[in-house]
Parts: sequence; structure tokens; C-alpha cells
Amino acid sequence: MQSVLRILVAGLACACTSVEYARAAPPTGDVLLIRGHIYTADPAQPWADAIAIRAGRIVAVGREAEARRSVPKNTATIDLKGRTALPGLVDAHVHLLFGSLELAGLNLSTPSRSITADQVAAFTQQVTAFAQANPSSALLIVRADFATADPLAPHHEMLDGIVADRPVVVHNTSEHALFVNAKTLALAGIGDAPLADPAEEKGVLRDASGHPTGVLLEAAQETVERAVLPLIPDAEKLRLLQIGMRHLNSFGITSIVNATGDLAELDLYGKLRDSGQLTLRTRTAFGAVAYPHRLSAQFLADLELARTKYHDEWVAANLVKFFADGSTGLAPPIVYVPNDYRSLVKELDRRGYDLMTHAQRGDSVHLILDAYAGAVSANGPRDRRMRIEHNFLVRDGDLARYRSLGVSAGIQPDFCCQTLGTGYDAADPTVADRWRSLLDSGANLAMSTDWPCSWPPDPWVNVKQAVTRQVWHSEDTGPLLTQPFDGANQGGAKPVADTFYHPEERITVREAIDGYTRGSAYAARAEDRVGQLTVGHLGDVVVLSADPFAAGLEELGNIHAELTLVGGRVVFEAPH
Repeated sequence: MQSVLRILVAGLACACTSVEYARAAPPTGDVLLIRGHIYTADPAQPWADAIAIRAGRIVAVGREAEARRSVPKNTATIDLKGRTALPGLVDAHVHLLFGSLELAGLNLSTPSRSITADQVAAFTQQVTAFAQANPSSALLIVRADFATADPLAPHHEMLDGIVADRPVVVHNTSEHALFVNAKTLALAGIGDAPLADPAEEKGVLRDASGHPTGVLLEAAQETVERAVLPLIPDAEKLRLLQIGMRHLNSFGITSIVNATGDLAELDLYGKLRDSGQLTLRTRTAFGAVAYPHRLSAQFLADLELARTKYHDEWVAANLVKFFADGSTGLAPPIVYVPNDYRSLVKELDRRGYDLMTHAQRGDSVHLILDAYAGAVSANGPRDRRMRIEHNFLVRDGDLARYRSLGVSAGIQPDFCCQTLGTGYDAADPTVADRWRSLLDSGANLAMSTDWPCSWPPDPWVNVKQAVTRQVWHSEDTGPLLTQPFDGANQGGAKPVADTFYHPEERITVREAIDGYTRGSAYAARAEDRVGQLTVGHLGDVVVLSADPFAAGLEELGNIHAELTLVGGRVVFEAPH
């Protein structure tokens, strides 16, 4: 097949151009999609055959004849030939900058999710080769799964023996722990004296003599990030962000909530927008991993500047992220003194910010709902977008409170149902990941991958897990991998035949897709422009390799994007 890009460009001068797929859209963002099996996610009109997009927005949805009447006769046309199309997917929780940096780094995830003693030599060999292959890199980023406690935690001496002259930062897959060499510790100012910030010091693991080991948990990661991120020039960050965006585009993702960021990161997205290079719609939350916010004058000034400066369809802010707890097993669970958290929520809500809070534990969820209820009571009614992220454990008495308070539940089904996870033991009466119960109680579900905590950011792996709740056995150590784990193989683990974790908590394919479209759009305060294919909305569309509504359960996880459009422009086409 000849280049569809050439076909489209040539077709601009023709009366009508019809192509199967396209690499680039007309400069105007005008395009006609016909002969499709199109799920619009619009309850008033869930299915259509054709869509017309003009100047980046949908002007017609329905039959082909109606769509053709809505655009000029010479509009480039994409013949879907019966393929299924959906609204561009909205990933409601990713970490775009860190994911983009890790794409350029070395990925050494393991099937067991924790590197064992007999794998250390292989780890050393591969990091050495990576350092030698990148002699000019001022910072080496690696992704690997070590235990955070002795004897398998990688103390800085081990990393020093590999690379001593440059900072090395090894990300735990959870993104709630870092392993660093002595060079990194020195750059971050982490020595024998305790850090001035007690929250950051809490996450610095030290040996019996008080020396830092190089293992850093939760808020201590902020100390390192402040030191090493400036080593990467903005021009390089912009380049890597473009790669990261197109990586997400390749999965049909067209909008994201960037779940941890700051004003400097927002400015990067602003530069990409202004240069016409942004291929994702972004909303960024101010927040850091398990770090307690303090309403300093500088923090409040940055928040206000962010929402004043960025509030368009491409780059938006006005969102603050909290952590009620950390990652289970990595740090003491509760990040905030409860009254401090309630006060912060009330004050930021009073100032008109939307709020999202990370919570894995049932007691954390209860605390968050209490705080949100207190803010509503104190500050009165308004259009809010309050969210709780992860929601692994939710108490019976709290289920109905999501709807009554208007709280969205952010979920990542890929995290569910591995036998190594607390709450997934068949003998444990506590039910985790209560997606059906949340939906039935009236909660809005917002689907996401939490990339790079989950890798790759594949929505269809999440859909499959939401629909099946397949149990995976995670004791296979296997060889050291050079590719990251993902939900398709659950980190090298094996599915347990005919074994499903609380199947009564499954949701349907349509409900999962709605969670990736309408549900996530609502949670992101973007339901007026994305998440549905309806007149007036932005022309964000994904064309799929198979029909998820007709696919078998095994096939669901193998669906992929054939074509992704953002504002009527094709930003990804799968190779043929």
C-alpha cells in the first residue's frame, strides 16, 4: 500500500479523496470518516456509521449522507470499511514526564517483580552496557524491581561499582521507591545528617550507623528529583515528551490527567502546544509522591498562576493531588495527620481547586470521604470534580458516599488479582477492587493505567482485566527481562486456569469503555469536549483492530489502535 500520507496530501486538490487509513490529516483538521461501526459513548445516540470533523470539531454524527453534507466536497475521507471506532480514550491517571524519561532509559523489570540474588550479575552487566552506550548522558535512568529491604535492596555501594562518575537513579516499578548511587546522594544533599524536611527524611533508609543506604521511599524521592531533573535540558525534555505522547497515542489515548506535576512541567506542555507539537490533551495535578502539601505563599502563588495561565482544551491545571497513604509495604501508610489533611482539603476547595487523593487502604478512603464531605459542608454547593485514586479497599458503608458527594473513583484494573497482592488471597474475606459495587452504588468510574507504574499504558489490558478479573500467579522468578512487565503477562506471571478473583465484581465491556471515555472525561472536567463523539465535541477518535463488543475474552487484551486522531489530525497509524 502506498503511503497514505502522500495520498492525503495529493487528495487535497481532488474532488473527494478516499483512503483506508491516514498518517496525517489535512492542515485544517477537516476529515470525514465513513462506513464505520462507531460507538459514540453518547447515551442519546450510541452508534453511528459516519462522522464529519471540521476545524477540529465534530459537525455531524450519524449516516454517511448526513456527514457528507456537513463538510466541503473535497474533504479528505477515511473509509473505515466496517472497523470499530470509539471516542479517543481518556487516561485519567498517568505520569507523562516520568514515563517519557523512562522510555529513554533502561527497563529491567522481572517476572517476579523483585530481582533475586542470582539475577544481580545480569542486572550489573546490563546497566554497565547501558552506561557505556550512553557516555554523554548526564543522568542514567533505570527501571527495575528490587526489594526495598535487606538483603536484596541495592545499596549505593552496588550501584557505585557499576557507575560512580554520574548519577544513577533506579525506579522501582511502583514509582514509590528509588535506588541511587553515591553520586546521586551527594547531588541531592543526602548525607549522614538528617534532612531538614521531616517528610523527606522519613523516606531515607539508613544503616545501623546512620549512613544513607541509597534506598529512598515516598517523599524522599522529591529530594532526588529536585537535584537530578535540572540535569536534563528543557530541549531534551521536550523531545522525550513528544516520544512519550506518541507512545500514548499509539494506544488510542488522546487525553490524559497528568497525576503529578508542577508549574515547570506545565510550561513544557505550553511550549509544545504553542509550537503545534502537542498530540495529547493534558490536565496536570500539582502533587508529589506521598508528600504532604503545605500552603506556603510560593505553593499558592504557583497554583494560582497555573490555573490562570493554563485553562484551554490542550493544557489545563486547577487540580491538586494528595496522598492519603503511600504504597503498601513501602512506607508507613498514613501520610497526613488527619486533621491537617481535612484542613488542607477545606481550604483548597474554598479557593475553587479540584481535588484528587491517592488511597489504597479502606481507612484512607474513609478519611478522604470525610474530608470531602467537610469541604462541601463548609464551602457550599458548586460544580466540583473530587476524585479518589486506586480505591483498592472500600468499606461497605462508604460505597454510597461516592455518589452522594459526587466523587469519581479512579481505577486501574491491571493492578488487580495477582496472588502476591494483599487482598487477593482466596482465604482473605476482604474484597479488593470493588468495581461492580462502586458502579451499582452510582459512582463514576474513571479508568486509567497509572503509567509508568503500569507498563505499557495499554487500555485493552485494563479492559480485559476489568471484565475477567483473572487471577495470576506471581512466583515465577524467570530470567531477567529487558522488556517491562505488562498486564498481558502480568509481569511474567501465569494465569491460573478457571480462577477468577471475586467475579461478582466484574464490569461489562461497555462499562469499561465508558470508564475510559465518558467517565474519565467527567473526572477530568472535560466532558463538554471529549469522551463522546457528538456534535460540538473535539474530533478525537480511535479506530480499533477488532470490535471489543464482539471479541472473546482472550481477544480483548490483544486489541490495539489502528488509527488515532486528535482534533481531526491523524497522530498515529499502525504499520501495515
